[in-house]
Amino acid sequence: MDPRGGSAPFTVEEKRLAYRANVKRAGRPEEVASIADRFVPSRHGGEMPIRVYNPARGETDYPPVLLYIHGGGFLSGDLDTHDPLCRTLANRVPMVVVAAGYRLAPEHPFPAGLEDCADVLYWLSTEANAVGGDPYRLLVAGDSAGGNLAASLAVVARDELEIRLTAQVLIYPMLDATMSFPSMIENAFIPPFTLLDCVYAWQLYLGLKTYRRHVQISPVLSSDVPGLPRALILTAEFDILADEGKAYAERLKNSGVPIEHEHYSGMVHGFFQWGGEVAAARSAMDRVVSYLQRCAR
Repeated sequence: MDPRGGSAPFTVEEKRLAYRANVKRAGRPEEVASIADRFVPSRHGGEMPIRVYNPARGETDYPPVLLYIHGGGFLSGDLDTHDPLCRTLANRVPMVVVAAGYRLAPEHPFPAGLEDCADVLYWLSTEANAVGGDPYRLLVAGDSAGGNLAASLAVVARDELEIRLTAQVLIYPMLDATMSFPSMIENAFIPPFTLLDCVYAWQLYLGLKTYRRHVQISPVLSSDVPGLPRALILTAEFDILADEGKAYAERLKNSGVPIEHEHYSGMVHGFFQWGGEVAAARSAMDRVVSYLQRCAR
């Protein structure tokens, strides 16, 4: 039972089940030329699951590769919850889309998920040909918590991996673990992602002692953004995360990073995955596809 009243999911398992149940709002999944589940090496000695979506293409054509990082508040989501979205991106850009099955909190708190995504990106930088893509044209994208990981991964790619990303796409990203922007209060009780949900997500991901202003946790609070890849940021009017997305777009712009920002009036957090029901979700997908097509040239 949700302490606010009603029967909203509250435990970790309830939240995971509820998140999976929302997949149907994406509409009927598109057919893709090929889809393969694979594993890539992890720095911890194990293997990381990924899912590779290959569009129809010529035998000698190696398209760009998009590493897509799913949302879910760091504790929900998996390769299946974002399967329809990844299919659409692979077909419509077209490009190879690689979905990362990173470890989730609370079983695996920060930096586990980010390290997993970094391991996949590093593998792609040397082995993208193995999945039919171009290792010199790598892009990252993610929604919500996945947007946080994508933005943080862009920092890791620049500072640690020495990988030059072509672009980043951040869809209503979680960028401020201090939760200090006004929209956090203004939209505090608007589902499906409320202030209580956000507090819960950050606490499970970070615990009580992690420094929340770290650049790999709260990218919007960092001044060290020059040299990051160009970006498209999507925000929603009635989302607690709206202001931090806007602020990051402004920070990147002021640092000379090419930035495009699209704000969706009347929309709430999570709408991007509701293409089967919401016209704005389809419009947002068109926007992302158009941007990726331009970046991929």
